[in-house]
Amino acid sequence: MLSLKNITKKFGDKRIIDNVSFEVQPGEVAVLLGASGVGKSTILRLLNNLETLNQGIVTFEGKKLDLESMHTNQTIGMIFQQFNLFEHLSVRENVTIAMRTVLGKSAKAADKIANDLLKRYDLTDKVDSSPSALSGGQKQRLSLARALAMRPKILCMDEPTSALDPVLTGYVAQEITDLAKDGLVVLIATHDIKLLEQLACTVHLMDKGKIVESGTMHSITSSPNKHPKISAFIKG
Repeated sequence: MLSLKNITKKFGDKRIIDNVSFEVQPGEVAVLLGASGVGKSTILRLLNNLETLNQGIVTFEGKKLDLESMHTNQTIGMIFQQFNLFEHLSVRENVTIAMRTVLGKSAKAADKIANDLLKRYDLTDKVDSSPSALSGGQKQRLSLARALAMRPKILCMDEPTSALDPVLTGYVAQEITDLAKDGLVVLIATHDIKLLEQLACTVHLMDKGKIVESGTMHSITSSPNKHPKISAFIKG
């Protein structure tokens, strides 16, 4: 289980994340929902050591995580809103580089894992292409392959459907569901209601750096009156 307890992040005197606590079980999809600027992406950045935690404790499988350690960085994977692919490397090299430089895998072993993932995500005909030659959907799939190559136990996804059309949003929703079935902790920051409606997930609505309401998607759709703030956000 991933547990965040009393997480706080400040920029100057302003609290961007204000005493946030929640838990996510392996095989569960948790969605941080809210408008831009409420702090949901910052939580993902804190988990991936892209921002420094001011207060609070993060534990996984009962052990406190040192978010600055290399071991933790291998435990937690990140898919960025703008993908952050390496434009000077080929599609295959985007997937293999961290396996070789961080995990110390041989070129042969890294290529085997990369080939399997690129086949899974229908990118085998693009292995020698540059990321700039890919469509938005293909870049999203390459980002998934690159993250999963490191065998993370926790996968963070920042606005994973922001550049995608409704058909590709459905594809991403299915991939997220499959990743959870594989036992990963999946944590998503989004304001995309179309994506939310296609996930069996736990929703944490954020506002001004706080979680203001939580509930499962099943409960929200079957008993909207029990979740008035989330229901109002979904309705726009």
